[in-house]
Amino acid sequence: MRVLIVGAGLSGLSTAMFLGLHGVESLVVERHATTSLHPKARGQFPHTMEALRLAGVDQRVADASPPDFQFRIIVAGTAAGPVHSEILVDDGGPDLSDFSSAGWANASQERVEPILAERAVHLGATVRFSTELVEFTQDQDGVVALLRDLATGEEETVRVDYMVGADGHRSPIREALGIGVAGRGVLGTGVGAIFEADLSSVLPRNALVYLKNPELPGAGGVLVSTDEPGRYALGVGTGEYDEDRWVEMIRVAAGVPGLDVRLLEVSGNSDTQHWVADSFSSGRVHLVGDAVRVMPPTGAFGGNTAIMDGFSLAWKLAMVIKGEAGPELLDSHTPERRPYSEYIAEQQYTFYVHRMAPELDDGTLMPPADPTSMLFFGYRHVSDAVVLEPGDEGELLEPEPTGRPGSRAPHVVLPDGSSTIELFGRGFVVLTGSAHWVVKAREVGLTAHLLEGEAWAKAYGVTEAGAVLVRPDFFVAWRTPDAEGDLRGALRHVLKLRE
Repeated sequence: MRVLIVGAGLSGLSTAMFLGLHGVESLVVERHATTSLHPKARGQFPHTMEALRLAGVDQRVADASPPDFQFRIIVAGTAAGPVHSEILVDDGGPDLSDFSSAGWANASQERVEPILAERAVHLGATVRFSTELVEFTQDQDGVVALLRDLATGEEETVRVDYMVGADGHRSPIREALGIGVAGRGVLGTGVGAIFEADLSSVLPRNALVYLKNPELPGAGGVLVSTDEPGRYALGVGTGEYDEDRWVEMIRVAAGVPGLDVRLLEVSGNSDTQHWVADSFSSGRVHLVGDAVRVMPPTGAFGGNTAIMDGFSLAWKLAMVIKGEAGPELLDSHTPERRPYSEYIAEQQYTFYVHRMAPELDDGTLMPPADPTSMLFFGYRHVSDAVVLEPGDEGELLEPEPTGRPGSRAPHVVLPDGSSTIELFGRGFVVLTGSAHWVVKAREVGLTAHLLEGEAWAKAYGVTEAGAVLVRPDFFVAWRTPDAEGDLRGALRHVLKLRE
């Protein structure tokens, strides 16, 4: 195995799956006995579905979504009311067809993780549950890790080229590397319970209620449906509660006195936090998911960003391991993912304050961004792994697609009804309207797509005689407006290839 991935959550399994897609085997270890048994993160945005489509699992994720896509977010005293405010996602999600040919899905983390794990294994990964990382060291040539089988106690030493820390918000790997975090810190502490009850008269399927109720610990909580009809989760302020107290709190949250409740499971204390790691990499170890960012679960960006962490990192690891890029390419992981993580974390904090804790509004909240043009498709990867153009000030976001380097490649509908996005993902490709650039692309071993008409060229900010170099993660690496330009030099710069 060339890569060890510690953690089999959304980010770890995504990294393994996309590594396999690029022809690199990995070993995934997870200290828990199975993938998540809780719904946790729910919902897949179209940009995430594009990546899942590339891996061949988008339809399975869509099929794992509840039949009623509509997802309600309610702020209320109880599930039965009174309702203070409501956010409603329409059936199928907002129309983003101007930005993507992919749709929405509404699957829970509980349903998605097994899909990712199965696909990762099919693509060459090995996934071992009930296995923990005991310790690790690294040198200039690789990482040595000591693993322990929690069922038998047996230990094994493995050596790999790289290690990916997908080991959650407490991340022993991040701590061992001495990487700090910065943010607003702990916002609250709570405990949760999974229970069964008949709430059909007060809470529709696919609903989440932010509770504001003085009868609950901390004067509030969160009540959410799961994928199992009649099964729900309640989170409240921290404390030691026996079964009778839990039943009482569930009845209060539901707003149904005398509700028949079957308590299934109670979890320990969990903090609601806000922070981003100072660095996402150290030597041959790279971090993804909750190991690098923790934010309130108010916005559904956490699970999507975790999957896209794996999508963003995997192609770089694969190209370096296969000798197609220099190791310095991996230096782009932090500058490309950290600024976006900070922005996403601040957005979710804003939502948290608006919905749950208005008393925390100290005048420093980031204004809510337009999710369509900014958070899904308008963020940029600005690093030395793109060739920025003169005058580019490295803006993190752009309200409209521009096609400039560092930006997501625009979605343009092609004559056959497909999207330009569907041309990307397996390797670097060139878009052009000129046979000249097709020849140039072949000279450097790249696939070139010869496109007709001016629609694509206008969207990408070039002429039909120009060319655009697109990375495997759908981001523009370089472009030239006409027949002039050094494609070979641009590719070598992005991939950090020496002469």
